Amino acid sequence: MPEMTIEPNELDLLLKQCREGDELAWELLVRQFQGRVCGMACHYLGDLEEARDITQEVFIRIYRNLGANVEAQSFFPWVIRITRNACIDHARRKKVRPTISDIAVEEMLSFPVSAQNPEEELAAKMRRQLIYSALQQLTGLNREMIVLKEIQGIKLEDIAALLGVPLGTIKSRSNRARIELAEKVLAHSHASTMSHEPGGGVIP
Repeated sequence: MPEMTIEPNELDLLLKQCREGDELAWELLVRQFQGRVCGMACHYLGDLEEARDITQEVFIRIYRNLGANVEAQSFFPWVIRITRNACIDHARRKKVRPTISDIAVEEMLSFPVSAQNPEEELAAKMRRQLIYSALQQLTGLNREMIVLKEIQGIKLEDIAALLGVPLGTIKSRSNRARIELAEKVLAHSHASTMSHEPGGGVIP
């Protein structure tokens, strides 16, 4: 997944116009990045309404700090950092640990836009629930690796800078996170299969 869908020279011009108070340019900038911001917030918080509120807060922070030192090449990692910090602040205010309730890119892309029939729709829903349950059980850094690298498509170097963790650690954790997620998915899948077999499930 690419980090930006706008060319650096176009973004540089857009940032310059925003600093000059161009309201249309600001609207275009928000429109360009609000989907990614809201999506990441939803990954962390697990609640779409809260994610929308955080998205508004993030763009307020961006507007207030949109100084001349923010360039096109560093803008997206900067936005990701602001979004992550806003989610953590929100979770602390609620006194809960941030949760991540989305799925790895490969699984997400494998879901059809619209199910061809009720059986396919049900199967897709069950697969989503399976991945959600598995992802919730990942450890903190591994969960962040899935969201930042697999879902947001951020480079490992940028993740290391964002989290303040050595690049070598990030590289090893990236592979470990995928392996752990796969193991959790298989465990949940096996448990689900057993519960649906005759005589399966919890014994009263």
